[in-house]
Amino acid sequence: LLVGPPGTGKSMVAQALSLHLPSPTEEIRIVANPENPERPFVEVKAKDDVLKENVHKESAEGELIDPKEAPINVAEKLGFKCMSCGQYSPASERFCPKCQQPKMTMSKQQQNNPFADIFGGLLEVTMGQSVKMNDRVTTTRKRFGKEEVVVFERSGNMIKVLDQKALEKRREFEKLNPMKILVPLDRKPVVLATGASETELLGDVKHDPYGGHAQLGVPPFERVVAGSIHEAHEGVLFIDELPHLGHLQRFILTAMQEKRFPITGRNPQSAGASVKVNSVPCDFVFVGACNIQDLPSILSPLRSRIIGAGYEILMDTTMENSEQNRSKMAQFVAQEIIMDRRIPHATKRAINAVIDEASRRAKDGDGKNHALSLRLRDLGGLIRAAGDIAVMEGDDYIDAKHIRLALKRSKTIEEQIKDKHGSYYAGLSKDLSASQRETSPYHYWNRYPYDDKRGYE
Repeated sequence: LLVGPPGTGKSMVAQALSLHLPSPTEEIRIVANPENPERPFVEVKAKDDVLKENVHKESAEGELIDPKEAPINVAEKLGFKCMSCGQYSPASERFCPKCQQPKMTMSKQQQNNPFADIFGGLLEVTMGQSVKMNDRVTTTRKRFGKEEVVVFERSGNMIKVLDQKALEKRREFEKLNPMKILVPLDRKPVVLATGASETELLGDVKHDPYGGHAQLGVPPFERVVAGSIHEAHEGVLFIDELPHLGHLQRFILTAMQEKRFPITGRNPQSAGASVKVNSVPCDFVFVGACNIQDLPSILSPLRSRIIGAGYEILMDTTMENSEQNRSKMAQFVAQEIIMDRRIPHATKRAINAVIDEASRRAKDGDGKNHALSLRLRDLGGLIRAAGDIAVMEGDDYIDAKHIRLALKRSKTIEEQIKDKHGSYYAGLSKDLSASQRETSPYHYWNRYPYDDKRGYE
């Protein structure tokens, strides 16, 4: 649990933590249950098995060739070759870019259609005859004196060739139980969860308007959606502003304790409400972040779990003003400029001005002498404001003068109101319209500054 004010690097700590974790070794899959489709199985595949399976699948993927290398009739049926002029073009273009004619020859019924010239290349079906280009062409060929079945499939701007061996391997895969990869092996080590909804955090089962009908609907196992706690398996689950989760904190606690959490349909009116997948793995490193004033909103059982199995850390807001830390501050300035990609680099004088400002903020805001502020987000805003000023003035580098000018322009709105109106309440009273002033207590205090009785009235 990381506790501290905004802009002190809590999310950065969570991302850095993931760099020290090993790469994932398990892939989570949802497998169809033929006996009880509403209760799909969970399958956890080891990394070695997944890699072997991928190699085996590659042999069934076929060979990619250029459309010009395919037989002419195949290239025409797949939409790569124009049947009128013989020009090759991408299959996504329904009309030939050379002769402006449809690539596919229309049937007699289509030719008799008076609107065929308008809709012939756009409609999938015209007068009962399909004009859609084929995605797949099956033919035969002789190889080593034997005739074999060959399938040509359109694959982007290429053609995939599936020979007899590839087709047999495909049939082998089709015989296996149908499954869906829920959490892939190649995944991000850090999952940033917001807890905006139970679905986003805990997973869900999509609604099917056909109720999972065997011929029309989508099978229940294909509608299962992983939550952030499952996507963070063998990684880091980071939740910023942890108290905003509310009652969802209890589910986080359960997931941390059991390292498994079921996925169910969370909408009672959905077709997926009756679908449930038990014991889905969710073994993660939990990192929560909050501000000091929000600590009472964290559930005490969750706090106890963190204390018993982890750490509670109060973030530093300052660091020692040493030569090493000043070098780190210079590195921070360079990183912010590179990440922005729109502002010029800074001179040494500009970096020294940023360091002086970090020292002043550590003294005024945190009461620390001989220190540098670690409220880096605020300092990053100062650097970007100075960079914008340098761009507007046409300068090649950010200099100390840009930093000084940015300090004036990047004040908080409260500081700007105080400079302009003297106080927040004075600014509020002047910002009201005439009708609002008559009903505002500030109107009476400003109008009758010495009449306490009238002011209270």
